[in-house]
Amino acid sequence: MKLICIGRNYTDHIEELENEKPTDPVIFMKPDTSILLKKQPFFIPDFSENVHHEVEILIKIKKVGKYIDKKFAHKYYDEISLGIDFTARDLQSALKEKGLPWEKAKSFDGAAVIGNWVAKDSFSDVNNIDFHLDKNGEVVQKGNTKFMLWKIDELIEYVSKYFTLKIGDVIFTGTPAGVGAVKADDVLTGYISNKQFFSIKVK
Repeated sequence: MKLICIGRNYTDHIEELENEKPTDPVIFMKPDTSILLKKQPFFIPDFSENVHHEVEILIKIKKVGKYIDKKFAHKYYDEISLGIDFTARDLQSALKEKGLPWEKAKSFDGAAVIGNWVAKDSFSDVNNIDFHLDKNGEVVQKGNTKFMLWKIDELIEYVSKYFTLKIGDVIFTGTPAGVGAVKADDVLTGYISNKQFFSIKVK
């Protein structure tokens, strides 16, 4: 199982971090050890003083595929969820300045929250899904998949050019604007529409 993450897939998030708009999807990976175990709190790592939440729509791959054409991509997943890509922003910025990879800032233990899974068929249109993240009861991030630069099927096509997709792989499809730092005792709750998909305590 691998976690394939897409960066810079919402224009508003690109602008808030003053990043350059990419011409192709930005891909990075997280190991399975980065998955936060169910009912466990997220512990802020001691190597960062500025860990940010990034809420994202997730899809789970259901069959093996390579060089998948966009028109067939919908056949490769039938479950959708919501999650968080935790990012040690201070460490990421330092690594980017040196032209180094982001793994230490993105792929540490507990850096990936995966919420409950629901059937894709429960959505009338996967390219029009509202989602949001609450921090301590207040909305801090909200987005809709219609604003993705690359839609889900396009991401599957692109990613599968470089990596064979296998059963159980998860694609994090990118985060909208509103990312921000977390601190001890924060409670992060993620919703698709008004249905809760996860609730995480920060320590």
